[in-house]
Amino acid sequence: MQDAITNIVNKYDLTGRYLDPKAISELTMYFDTGLTRVIIAELINRKAANIVQDAAKRLYEEQPELLRPGGNSYTTRRYAACLRDIEYYLRYASYALVAGSNNILEERVLDGLKDTYNSLQVPMAPTVRAINCLKEVILEQLDPADQFLIEEPFKYLTEGLS
Repeated sequence: MQDAITNIVNKYDLTGRYLDPKAISELTMYFDTGLTRVIIAELINRKAANIVQDAAKRLYEEQPELLRPGGNSYTTRRYAACLRDIEYYLRYASYALVAGSNNILEERVLDGLKDTYNSLQVPMAPTVRAINCLKEVILEQLDPADQFLIEEPFKYLTEGLS
């Protein structure tokens, strides 16, 4: 896993260049938002169970067919697996938020997940919707000025699974 600093420095090191104004700007943004990213991650950590529960409630209210016989969340075992996966996306999105980089999402979540889900016949659309529900629940709890920070990890996940 790499954070924003490592990503920026590695990019310039590989090309043998000094940090230019764009790199300095990216580093400044990373440091300027650091405390806010940590506070948001702490909020996610403290309220994780409620965030997952609220996101699942939204998903199943919009798509109740998932809970009916033949649905991908039908049976207690499948429902529990869905909740586990929703929590998994939330946890890794919080790591990406703190790191200021989506690298961990690629390494630990997306790499092979789409193929695994396809082989298990897990539909992608409800998975993407569940991730968006997580984002919506968190956004409702944030100051509007800080909401942009949470958008990127969730956008990266949904685009990677779409």
